[in-house]
Amino acid sequence: MTYSEKTARVSLKDAPLILGIESSCDETAAAIIRGRKILSDEIASSASVQAEYGGVVPEIASRAHVVAVDKVVAAAIEKAH
Repeated sequence: MTYSEKTARVSLKDAPLILGIESSCDETAAAIIRGRKILSDEIASSASVQAEYGGVVPEIASRAHVVAVDKVVAAAIEKAH
């Protein structure tokens, strides 16, 4: 029996579907997990932009997160299907 077949018969209580969103100084990420299996993960980095300023600039980093979060979440959801 494949993992998909097993989880199709399991309730969301036993194998919850989780969207995780993370941001750090120069990265924004999203992942979709069902139970203990990672279905997808996406990362967007602003490291190249930050490097132009010699390190992380909080205002630039926060703006990059605002731009990236919708994209990484949408990509993670799309890949999880």
